Amino acid sequence: MGALQLLRQNRPFRSLWSARVISFAGDSLSLVALMLHVASTTGQALAVSLLLLAGDFAPALFSPLTGAISDRFNLKRVMISCELIQGALLVLIALAMPPLPLLLALVAARAVAGHVFLPASRAAVPALVPGDTLETANSTLGFGTNASEALGPLLAAALFPLVGIRGVLLADAASFLASAVMLASLPSLPHASSGEQARPSLLQDAKLGLGYILSAPAVRVIALGFFAIVLFNGVDDVALVVLAKETLRAGDSAVGLLLGAVGLGLLAGYALLARYGSRASMAVMLLLGFGVSSIGNLLTGLAWAVSAAFAMQAVRGAGIAAMDVATNTLLQRLVPPELLGRVFGNLHGAIGVAAALSYVGGGLLLDATSAPVTLLVAGAGGTVATLATGFALPAALRKSTRG
Repeated sequence: MGALQLLRQNRPFRSLWSARVISFAGDSLSLVALMLHVASTTGQALAVSLLLLAGDFAPALFSPLTGAISDRFNLKRVMISCELIQGALLVLIALAMPPLPLLLALVAARAVAGHVFLPASRAAVPALVPGDTLETANSTLGFGTNASEALGPLLAAALFPLVGIRGVLLADAASFLASAVMLASLPSLPHASSGEQARPSLLQDAKLGLGYILSAPAVRVIALGFFAIVLFNGVDDVALVVLAKETLRAGDSAVGLLLGAVGLGLLAGYALLARYGSRASMAVMLLLGFGVSSIGNLLTGLAWAVSAAFAMQAVRGAGIAAMDVATNTLLQRLVPPELLGRVFGNLHGAIGVAAALSYVGGGLLLDATSAPVTLLVAGAGGTVATLATGFALPAALRKSTRG
């Protein structure tokens, strides 16, 4: 079944897809607005970095709990509540425009709510689509959310002259309200263990989720592999800026081209996977995605011109799409439904930690060497991580199948 056919014929999935696309577009709107606001009011690059850390790293600290919430309550109610909370926090930010410390706290709180929503939405997919269309569903979601995320800054640029920063923030709040309305049309999605009379505490649920990842061989290998890939390659966004301006002696437009190349590759990758992904082995696709995304950075480090770097980063984007679809589909098939939210919550939390470590370690390497060296090290490290995952994954999958 193709992506368009799935969206036409499956109304609940179409509602989930539409809700995520709208809220992702709103997210990118508010990110641009808040970055401009912080930069103009503080004049400090550090303040912008703190804003990004509050949105990306802070939720990772709570990932065992955010995933446990998805497994504990009705998924539909969890998702609607998260969207309404995020919208309310954005309204508060837009009306108050608080000083930086309070702004960072509010941004972190909104990000935590979003981090509860993410595993809940991932866990909802298997309940909304047949098992043999999971690849198509995940590819379709990836294409829609990445396309809307790429469109967000363009919408922000168009809205700023008309409504200003406050107006853009309120537009994002409205997107969360619209998302909640669409999610209200979903069927009830009770948690998988809703028949139990008594449940352990939320902390115990979180501990059980971490314990499951450590004890399930295939899930453990996938999570560790994904963590390692992001740990090595997460610095590429920073390295690409330096590569374009200092190594290749190009202007700001070249920076935009290189950063946009990954997005174009992502969209192309998701579109191809939505059409043909169901024919491929998800384990093979996972390793292919790990390898292509890493080798793309390695070859970018050898690039002699902006055009060559652009091509390598576009290919890298297609690899990222493959590893995203394969990871989601494998976990949705391997993990028991009552643990799916916790697994996705912990995975995305680990990815956030890996990205933060990559920014720090990669930034130090970038200062000590150069952009080409940093990209070569990132790509080589990711390639080694791919080989290690490829060595461990087949046996781990066999153990999971026997289990």
